[in-house]
Amino acid sequence: MTHRMDVRVYYEDTDLAGIVYYANYLRFIERGRTEWVRELGVDQSKLKRETGLVFAVRRVEADYLTPARFDDVLTVETRPIRVGGAKIEVDQAILRGKKVLFTARVTLAVLTESGRAGRLPAEIRQLMA
Repeated sequence: MTHRMDVRVYYEDTDLAGIVYYANYLRFIERGRTEWVRELGVDQSKLKRETGLVFAVRRVEADYLTPARFDDVLTVETRPIRVGGAKIEVDQAILRGKKVLFTARVTLAVLTESGRAGRLPAEIRQLMA
């Protein structure tokens, strides 16, 4: 199932040429993943407090296809690819209307607060799959 979230491009998101600064695409997809998890009913603060588990980006493979500009309304799409006990892979895209501007494959690691590999509870894996 694909999760969708809209985001508007603000002046602070752009560079001198008026296009979205490349690193801000990563911020937009981070927000998309956060909202995807939230809409599944997973409270990340509670997960950390009760189990000590957190999500950390391990790898991002990104393609910048077409620039977004100031005041564009973009849609961030997040689609789970693989959900395991210690690793989650998602495909993400940023669109303006139907035009794909950016794509990424993101690998997330499940970590304990000490930074060691953790194991995602089965009920959360089921929600994400």
